[in-house]
Amino acid sequence: MGVTAMIPNMTFQQLKDEANSRWKEIWDGNSARLEIMLLCPRKERKLLELHGDMIEHGQPVMGIFHRPRAEAELISQQGFDPRAASFQFVNIANADMGPWMQQLVTQEGWLRSTVEINPVPFSIDIPNQRPFEKHSILCFRHPSLPALEKYFLPYPIHALVGKAFVSLPRRQAAELARQQAEILGVGLAKPEPEIVEVPVVEAAPEIVEETNNIEDAFIAEMIPEEAAEVALPTSEEVEQVALPNAEPVDSTPPEPQKADDLPDKSDVPLPTGVPEIDNTPAIEREFRELIQELLDSGVDPAEMMTDPRLEDINERALAQNFETWPVFMQMVS
Repeated sequence: MGVTAMIPNMTFQQLKDEANSRWKEIWDGNSARLEIMLLCPRKERKLLELHGDMIEHGQPVMGIFHRPRAEAELISQQGFDPRAASFQFVNIANADMGPWMQQLVTQEGWLRSTVEINPVPFSIDIPNQRPFEKHSILCFRHPSLPALEKYFLPYPIHALVGKAFVSLPRRQAAELARQQAEILGVGLAKPEPEIVEVPVVEAAPEIVEETNNIEDAFIAEMIPEEAAEVALPTSEEVEQVALPNAEPVDSTPPEPQKADDLPDKSDVPLPTGVPEIDNTPAIEREFRELIQELLDSGVDPAEMMTDPRLEDINERALAQNFETWPVFMQMVS
């Protein structure tokens, strides 16, 4: 089984150039690779994006979808509706192509043929168009789609820009993640600090008795005899002298406040709660409501892909760069 990752704004050439730094031991630069084309109904594109999660393979498999726009008329002239299909180019190791296509061909009845890749005529005037030699590649298509003889591209296949869906072998990917975690120190047990016992040194008591005797003798000499014989008044002889124009002080304790004088708790305004703001995009709310409606109706998740309403939402979600597949898997699992 593989692990699929989506890398935006990539080309096959960029992925090959960065393969050694991205995937290290997983990538074998000496293995022979080829490019094939897959045609599936547009509503099943999500299944094709994550196809590698169900397939055992030894090398990274890279796929990029292409949507014909200005060149769509050239495809329609062959009797093929470009809006009914998704077009994916796959860069795969020769040894992995058999396992990758086995389930699609044997169980789902996909058909094998060849398609001629042609450059778009310059008369269509596509910006940044690049010429290249036409050539033929293997093509696998869903049985519900007609055969396609020619496909037109503004650039060579290795220069197509889009979301790259890369499927990595699960075992090697897990080992690579573990090695990177060790390098970064993630998930490793921290060494226990070594406890060093520090000997406690008891402070020697200071001898202050002799010093205290000298201080007492010095103070006694400084006090005259008359001052020593004067007796201080005791606390019983202290009289309170009334100050002029002073108001009498009431020493009685204040009466406790009655319960009737306290403010009624019902009159105290309670803080009002701040309503939560729903920042969920409108397309996501619409998608969730439709999936929940289908689940409540008892529709099997595998049959939801055929609902025309879901196909329409997927089209609009793709235009807004909203990935519906993670939300779909979360709700149906």
